[in-house]
Amino acid sequence: MKAEKFPSTTEADDRKQTQTGADRLSVVILTYNEQANLPACLESLKGLDCEILLVDSGSTDATIEIARRAGATVFTHPFENYAAQRNWAQKNLPFHTNWVLHLDADERLTPALVKEITRVLKAPPDAMNGFLLRKRTIFMGRWIRHGGHYPSYHLRLFRTDHGICEDRLYDQHFLVPGKVGLLKSDYSDIITSDLTIWTLRHARWAELESQEIMRPSNSHLRVSPDPLGTPVERRRWMRTGVYLRLPLFVRAFLYWFYRYFIRVGFLDGKEGLIFHFLQGFWYRFLIDAKLYEAQQRISRQTAEKRE
Repeated sequence: MKAEKFPSTTEADDRKQTQTGADRLSVVILTYNEQANLPACLESLKGLDCEILLVDSGSTDATIEIARRAGATVFTHPFENYAAQRNWAQKNLPFHTNWVLHLDADERLTPALVKEITRVLKAPPDAMNGFLLRKRTIFMGRWIRHGGHYPSYHLRLFRTDHGICEDRLYDQHFLVPGKVGLLKSDYSDIITSDLTIWTLRHARWAELESQEIMRPSNSHLRVSPDPLGTPVERRRWMRTGVYLRLPLFVRAFLYWFYRYFIRVGFLDGKEGLIFHFLQGFWYRFLIDAKLYEAQQRISRQTAEKRE
């Protein structure tokens, strides 16, 4: 990650933020009809010296009421995609803190992570601009520990004026210039136990991912694939440098076999069987099917133009 591509917090801004006496940390939460998930997310923040900034995209349930009762400041902005929403928050929210933590409503901090963040931000290293957090996935009430799915790292905590979300339609990561550290404690991603909702969401995400694979992009706002880089950069290298070079459809089967047998995903029990098959095979097979469908459509259109 090259620092010159991103804005930096000036010393004057740092002094101004310190002089306000404001909270040390801002927590940004994206929501849309999250009345079922938001209370537990907010509860998990207890113990943090933070202000809570909620960016809602048109909820019609009790999401905003719940947030305001908890002392959060609520902002509204139409949803385009996750990257656009996170970057809108970064550019437009009135931060009064030196650090920001980005969460979704179905994510929770563990008590250990709350303590670790509090300790680290009391005296953050001068050269450290951000921290990768370790995610544990909870599916149908079970922690998915195997199949190479844990630990999974995401850059969510960084100096307020340093982070920007990469230009991707789906599966975006934050980019932070300079030195990035790694926290040892986990946060939880609570995946819905309603499989109908789960499959509908993944069908939509498969469409976005297939579009992402096909669209040309010259944007520098991308995670740089690097087999020797951060965990996020290594994972991106495996995806672009290995997985996407394999044949359509075959790669989905090979990836599932690798996760479930080689990386012992079968140790995650029945919930793991469902999760690794649906997320590790069905979802990726669906992406390939959409890619094949698009390729066939382009071939037909090309042939019609020649006639």
